[in-house]
This record gives sequence, structure tokens and C-alpha cells, in this order.
Amino acid sequence: MMSSQSGSSICPDKGLRATHMQHAYDFYKPDMVSEYPVVDGKLSIQCYLGALDRCYRLYKHKVHTVEEGRTTPLTLEDVDYCLFHTPYCKLVQKSFARLYFNDFLDASKDDPKYTGLEAFRDLKLEDTFFNKDLEKAFVNASKELFNSKTKLALLLATQVGNMYTPSLYSGLASLLYSKSAADLAGRRVAFFSYGSGLASAMFSVRVSQDAAPGSQLERLVGSFSDLQARLDSRKCFSPADFADMMKLREDTHHLAKYTPVGPVQDLFPGTWYLTHVDEMHRRLYSRTPVSLRAGVRDSTDTPVSDTPHIESPSRPQKKSSQGSSDPTPSTSSSFDGEL
Repeated sequence: MMSSQSGSSICPDKGLRATHMQHAYDFYKPDMVSEYPVVDGKLSIQCYLGALDRCYRLYKHKVHTVEEGRTTPLTLEDVDYCLFHTPYCKLVQKSFARLYFNDFLDASKDDPKYTGLEAFRDLKLEDTFFNKDLEKAFVNASKELFNSKTKLALLLATQVGNMYTPSLYSGLASLLYSKSAADLAGRRVAFFSYGSGLASAMFSVRVSQDAAPGSQLERLVGSFSDLQARLDSRKCFSPADFADMMKLREDTHHLAKYTPVGPVQDLFPGTWYLTHVDEMHRRLYSRTPVSLRAGVRDSTDTPVSDTPHIESPSRPQKKSSQGSSDPTPSTSSSFDGEL
């Protein structure tokens, strides 16, 4: 779906990725016995907004450097859609207003677009994280832009809540559901990715110009056509039932040997689910039967169940110049901008 290859439905803007990382105890898990984190809510908001400021200002600088002929700073009006990591939807609207405040600070004092906001001209970004007067003023001033560029991307977040890692891309899914291929063709979409601790990134993509019937973009958008229907198919539980489920989760956290209990018939086709944890904490999975939905064939031709534990293959040892083996295995890691 998203690739730097020409002809892809969605292509990242080359050279337009801004990142910011720092050490912060805003949301962390010091107790491995518990599944719940320690949260400093106020610090977490400050970290999120501070990372947003830094990423946006660096992104604006890169746009000015990369795009030949640009004589004015990039603003939100240069972006067709803007998607955010979404702990909760109100923070997204405040974050959009925060970007509008950044644009205001870069604009000339006589720009009529910012009439009525002059009182905030001399404020420093780092002093305004909890300035309610500023927040209210810029939420109101940016409301029309927010409604056209971001609000429709909150469909899933509004109905599902905080998804943590996938929350940013739930915005992309919501956008692809809410707009036609013709509406999206050629558009620039900006993303802000964030993970507590913290790591953050801002980048943008271009949607393919080809929205013709049968095009890759048209097929991609069509694959999201049942999004609302899938939301509507969710099963309702009473608060008491939900509390019982959470209590069971707490009681069995890190438990070994353990066999999970509960029905699996309501899981989506092709869903992998845990069937057993042995005394060495090795996890066994099964899979619900795979169905062909919306004409798309799953990569697995047949249902899989009772997946056995597979031993790690032995690695060939590296030889030093003296002929002795190197006992240290090679490792690799990757980071996709979302924790």
C-alpha cells in the first residue's frame, strides 16, 4: 500500500521525514509483574506537544530545503490531510491547533489570516503547553481547517478509542474509507507518529494520481468499503462482563503453565489466537478458519490450527582470523516511528 516504488498507491515524500527523541518518564512500565503502566498525565501531554512542535518545525525546514522555488514557509494549508497518533480525539484537535499556532509564529504580523490572535505573538512555544487562553483561541481559529483535513480521519478512533501503536494508521484507514479514489488522487497527507518514552516523527506521502477504475488506488480504497459495517458488527458486552474479562486478564498475566478460556467463534476469519502457554512460557496459537471476503484471497490457503512450537535454528558461527568461533550472535533492530 505504502511504498517508495513508482506506481504505488501511496508514496512517501523523499527527504521529508523529521524525527525527535528524548528520555522522558511520561508513560512507562517499571513493574514487569503488572500489565499496567505508570502514567504522568500532565507530563505525557507536555511531551507529546513538545515533540509535535519539534517535528513540525523540522519538517517545515526540510520542505523549504527540498522543494525548489518555495519562497514562503509551509503551512497547514499546503497539506491536504493531517493524521496524528491518537491517544484521544480531543488531543488531536488541540494538536492541529498547535500546528496552526506554529504557522502563526512564522507568519508576518500583517497576515489577515491570523486577525485577532496578535496577543499571542510574543509567546514562546515551550511556555504555552498549558495556556488555556491560547489553546481555545487557536482551536477556534483552526476549526474549519481541522474539519476538512483531520476530523474525518478520526472515525475509527471515535468509535474504538485508544489503539496505541495502530492509532495513527487507523486515521489512514478512516481517510481511505471516507474519501473516494478521485478525491484522494494526488493529495499530500501528513502524519505525526508518537511513542511515549519518547520517540516521534513527522512525514508526508503523496497519493497516486491514477484513480481510474481498476487502478491500484481504486482497489485500495475499495478494500475499506466495509469499514463501518465491520464496526457495526461488534458484539456488545455489559460493564460487568467487561470488568470480569479484565479481572481474568489480571489474574492470568505472566501465568505459566496456562490454557486460556473463552469463546473464539466471534473472532474475525483468519484471526490468530493464543491456545496455550507452557511451563517455559512458550506460546502456542491456533487460527480461525480463513474466509474469502470482498474477493480478496488470504495469503494462507488453508486454515491453520494447533501450531507447534518451533525450535530456533542453529546459526553458523563466525570465524575469527585465528580460526576461533565468535560466540556473539549478530542482532538487528528496526524502528518504524511508532511504539
